[in-house]
Amino acid sequence: MNIRLRGHNFHIVPFSYYPLFVSIAVLNLVLMLCEMFHNNYCSVFGLVVRSYCVYVLVRLILCWLDDISLESMQVSNHTDKVRIGLRLGMVLFIVTEIMFFFSFFWSYFHSALSPSIMIGSLWPTVGLKGFIYYGIPLYNTILLVSSGSFLTLSHHLLLVKNYEESLINIYISIGLGIIFVFCQLIEYYNLDFSINDSIYGSVFFMVTGFHGFHVFLGLIMLSKVSILMEQNFFNFKQHVGYECAAWYWHFVDVVWLFLYVWFYVWGSNFIYIVPVY
Repeated sequence: MNIRLRGHNFHIVPFSYYPLFVSIAVLNLVLMLCEMFHNNYCSVFGLVVRSYCVYVLVRLILCWLDDISLESMQVSNHTDKVRIGLRLGMVLFIVTEIMFFFSFFWSYFHSALSPSIMIGSLWPTVGLKGFIYYGIPLYNTILLVSSGSFLTLSHHLLLVKNYEESLINIYISIGLGIIFVFCQLIEYYNLDFSINDSIYGSVFFMVTGFHGFHVFLGLIMLSKVSILMEQNFFNFKQHVGYECAAWYWHFVDVVWLFLYVWFYVWGSNFIYIVPVY
């Protein structure tokens, strides 16, 4: 509906099933992961089911993004006030994600700075080795920082109307993110402890695992942005979806930097023994 006919600057969103379907898919995936952690359910059938759950979730997210993109193409739907609201919504979403990771960092420092007698009053726990932070973790840090840098360059090129090189740089950013995910999987495979090895292993795998999941979501967003750029959907004036995806990717970068400093560098050189009187 034209803005003059509806008499206000806001977009009344039509009814959509995607929020409900995405919520159900996320709940189903979380329940499957809990079942895997509780019963070590690693059979071929379980792997197939979890993979299908991930596929359904990704497909629903892409359909939801398509729906939003189609709404923005309609006349006067995404006005200045609507775009401000979308940006504010993304900022608030990132704030909730910060609080999510903050809780895990709190748990980590609580356990590290005051190790319980249940784990031998020692951090890291007895029998666990520290990380070699200048190996794969350092490579991963370089990959993510480089990915964020190429994304920033891509945004700058978009603003100066150099759309072709902007698209090339976002492809490079996505490629570096994919390499990061594979390097993280290699690191998991070579670790000598698991999520069941005391609070140390639990917190490490929860934080790095959730960060990896957020990297995965960021790659989905950047991939969708690249497809829209190929279709000349964005221009130097209107690219709210691009900005939101870039903000999310930079948030993922910052979380990894904190994780690298405190879990890998500080954690690998820190041994704390509680004095016994």
